[in-house]
Amino acid sequence: MIQMIKQLKFKNSEASKIFPLLLFFGVVYCIISLVNHAIFRTYALDLGAYTNALYDYRNFQWNDSTTFLIDPTNLLADHFDLYLMLWAPLSYLFGTYTLLIVQIISLLLGAFGVFKYLKLITQNELLSKCGAAFFLLFFGVFSAVSFDYHSNVVAASVLPWFFITVHQHKIYKAILLALFICVGKENMSLWMFFVALGMLWEYRSDMSKRVPLILISAFSAFYFLAITMVVMPAFSNGKDYVHFHYSALGTDFVSAIRYMLAHPFAAFETMFSNHTHEPLGEGVKSELFLLLFLSGLPILILRPAFLFMLLPIFFQKLFHDNFHLWGVYAQYCVEFAPVMAIGIFVVLSKLKSVKSQYLFASVILIGCIVSTVKMMDRSAIFTNKSTIRFYQSAHYIRDYDVNAVHKQLAAIPTSAIVSAQSPFLPHLSLRESIYQFPTVKDAQYIVVSELEGPYPLNEKQFRTALDSIALSKSWRIFSASHGCWVFRKSYY
Repeated sequence: MIQMIKQLKFKNSEASKIFPLLLFFGVVYCIISLVNHAIFRTYALDLGAYTNALYDYRNFQWNDSTTFLIDPTNLLADHFDLYLMLWAPLSYLFGTYTLLIVQIISLLLGAFGVFKYLKLITQNELLSKCGAAFFLLFFGVFSAVSFDYHSNVVAASVLPWFFITVHQHKIYKAILLALFICVGKENMSLWMFFVALGMLWEYRSDMSKRVPLILISAFSAFYFLAITMVVMPAFSNGKDYVHFHYSALGTDFVSAIRYMLAHPFAAFETMFSNHTHEPLGEGVKSELFLLLFLSGLPILILRPAFLFMLLPIFFQKLFHDNFHLWGVYAQYCVEFAPVMAIGIFVVLSKLKSVKSQYLFASVILIGCIVSTVKMMDRSAIFTNKSTIRFYQSAHYIRDYDVNAVHKQLAAIPTSAIVSAQSPFLPHLSLRESIYQFPTVKDAQYIVVSELEGPYPLNEKQFRTALDSIALSKSWRIFSASHGCWVFRKSYY
């Protein structure tokens, strides 16, 4: 009887109405992300480094970033990410798959949040489902799932729930969720500053929400400045914030703001031009805008508060010195997903004709699918498409025996210090010390393969390093297969 009551409650719940959609995309995301990890298409940066941090945090110690840096530096100096501390205990259950599973579950909960918020606003279940489907189909979500783990994906997935708590005037919960988003990564607090101000405009007629949203926006701005200008430099032994790579705007955040205020038209032009003059950067920004256009971004002109929320996302992408960040791949577009999913379908809900609502919703979803397929099939920047084309056999196979390599890695003692090539490092990262090859230091084992990319070396440098190890009397072959060589220190 109790089981029947539970089943009845689930059938009548909002979760049951969207469960098939979440289940389908959950399976797809697992096929992309978990398969990538299983066949060595996840990397030292970033899954390996973050998984190694899980090991340190679950043992109540700081992570020193030696996974990818020569000189020990607290990982919080690179990105002020407190989520990893929360997920660390889960690594006892899920091992090196922990962060990928957390990311997938977060996205599914984010889609459910989009559905719940739109249902509250529109009272239209079908339109709300369309909004959730948009979120799940969005090219920025698929590209994020295909490339390791990043905490801004989790933070972006929490945003719809923040919207819900604000709408329901659950102020304390809204404050806690805003704080949770901020601690995901330092740039998330800058985003929350714009989000809170955008929501302040959305709820401008509701006096009871003004003060909380003003406080949240003020706190977010203070948090961002404090973390980037004081806390992170302190963790990096007094060095400046390491991720200000916006030479087109200035040398720091203050000079960037001054430049944009003094030269607004030049700054606006920079957003659309190849300001680094890198030949491979041509067309990258155009592709981003094309895919956003196909996904319905222009509709937000009718709800400008949502466009305002996206300003820091545009800025951090389009002014960056690295043209790869301008594009549509990796995790750098995921923040568009919740804002666009909610904003677009709120606009559509205001159309007087129900037929018009569903017609435009269908067009938007088709455009979203087209943009995602375009990203998967052909993008302006070269990427390894086998990581994301889950509909092709190449996604599931490698040109070496994956099972044999897993057995080789399993034979390495968990207490050993390891130097591993980037694709192998995430699988070995739940240990005290591990380095990305060619950094060796005091490593007792080296794991390399000629069939994997040589990063961070070029082909010639990698071959020289591998020959040096093979010919050295300090190392002997521990195991070898068609896909991988494992060397062991001679005296170990």
